[in-house]
Amino acid sequence: MTPVEVVRSSMAAYRAQDLDAASALLAADYVFTSPQDDHLDKATFLARCFPTADRFTEQEIVHVVDLGGGEVFLLYEYVVEGGRYRNAEVSRVRDGLLIETQVFFGGRLAF
Repeated sequence: MTPVEVVRSSMAAYRAQDLDAASALLAADYVFTSPQDDHLDKATFLARCFPTADRFTEQEIVHVVDLGGGEVFLLYEYVVEGGRYRNAEVSRVRDGLLIETQVFFGGRLAF
């Protein structure tokens, strides 16, 4: 899979809450960082962050861009608690596996 396909597959596994598929896409040394989570390892990410998809009533990829060198930019919108929000992520892929994801939280959208 290309890096973009890996990121899209990871997002699909998250939305479907398919733990086996998600885990298979993450390298053993995977690291997840967000404004709420500082450098979580794979096991902690899967235990703490992965089981949160049911909070979202909707989630849509707006842009996914191959930045080269295994890096992928992802911009997505989601609906939670009656509001629509937008987040951005930069992920790194090595040998068909995610090795790092950095999430940047956006604010509530006005439209």
